[in-house]
Amino acid sequence: MPTLRRRLLDLLRRRVNVHDLGPGAAVLERRGDYRVTPAGPRTWLVTRGESDHRPIVPPQGWTRTPLGPGAELLARESMSDADELALHKRAQNHLGARHVASVLRHYRVDCVFDVGANIGQYGRGLREQGYRGRIVSFEPVPDMAEKLRAVAAEDPDWHVHEMALGREDGTAEINVVPGSMSSLLGASEFGNTRYKRFQKTRTETITLGRLDGLMDEALAGLENPRPYLKMDTQGFDLEAYAGAGKRITEFVGLQSEVALMQIYEGMPRMAEAIAVYEADGFEVTGMYPVTREESTGRVLEFDCVMVRAEALSPTTP
Repeated sequence: MPTLRRRLLDLLRRRVNVHDLGPGAAVLERRGDYRVTPAGPRTWLVTRGESDHRPIVPPQGWTRTPLGPGAELLARESMSDADELALHKRAQNHLGARHVASVLRHYRVDCVFDVGANIGQYGRGLREQGYRGRIVSFEPVPDMAEKLRAVAAEDPDWHVHEMALGREDGTAEINVVPGSMSSLLGASEFGNTRYKRFQKTRTETITLGRLDGLMDEALAGLENPRPYLKMDTQGFDLEAYAGAGKRITEFVGLQSEVALMQIYEGMPRMAEAIAVYEADGFEVTGMYPVTREESTGRVLEFDCVMVRAEALSPTTP
């Protein structure tokens, strides 16, 4: 039987918007311009319309932290260490996605090359953040590519290619790992120790292609295209990047997963990767932790967002 609190909330929904924060807490508002996003097991990010800067009165036992105009963080006053780490991860993921969305808007990106798409998590995130331009996704593992095509099927401007990108056209053997850790590189000693899933690795033959040979088809129909390159290839980003050749100068920005610890044998470390991108004129706008070792707190990988500042025209706001 519904509790009294639940019945009251159901009645309130007829007159106001109710954002349930879990047992004993909810945010109520009448204007309809609040957005409540989970930021952890006991934490929520609340954003409001530009015209509404009134502070939120938190429920009893919760604290509020203003994050700027129209945004606040609501959190339980006491959290376990695990909940605290979960908060950091969810908040960083959320802010990273918002940062990328703002970069795409500011640089007027109209085509995102999603290299290492897995089952479409990145593309779905772009759409949730308001990006409406073209997405061209590359995923070499057949099982993942099938799921990716299903996700993109109802999106007319989301195109899927079942292949990996590299320095050369041809075929290659990929190490297929459960989840999103399949790679053309083998696991390092550190990777094998940290991720037990590597014990279930199998190999498959996949298609490999150079990016510069695929760009004309991918950008067809776009007038004065402004592409953005996102790479998440589990240690193979510099190889995919090299396949763009001289056409890398056509990209207004990029996003690459850069490593502080080598999970795969032969994967470049962060300093090496960033130096390559900087040599081609890209500059860092944001760094967001992807994975962190809970026992020590050290970051293993960052999502590095970069832009070519010269790609901004004088009329860009």
